[in-house]
Amino acid sequence: MKFTTARLCGGKALMAVSADVLDIDMDAAESHFREQGCEITSKDPMMMVFTWNGMETTLYSQGKVMFFPLEDKQLCIKYATEILESIVG
Repeated sequence: MKFTTARLCGGKALMAVSADVLDIDMDAAESHFREQGCEITSKDPMMMVFTWNGMETTLYSQGKVMFFPLEDKQLCIKYATEILESIVG
């Protein structure tokens, strides 16, 4: 997967943006992450907030993934790849 990355929230959060346009089924993603033991704190058709790997993680239906707190761009890409590949294959 290819991504672009942007630093957000005063340098405490990073977002990986998929170079490919995705249309993630948020209900299926919610089921997947609940099965993985993640706590879902908020969800609607466009985004879901959950705890993953000790971070607040926001998954957007277009394939964006934001991590807080995280400041390492390489880890951001690695984690976003893990998350997206686990739900879109």
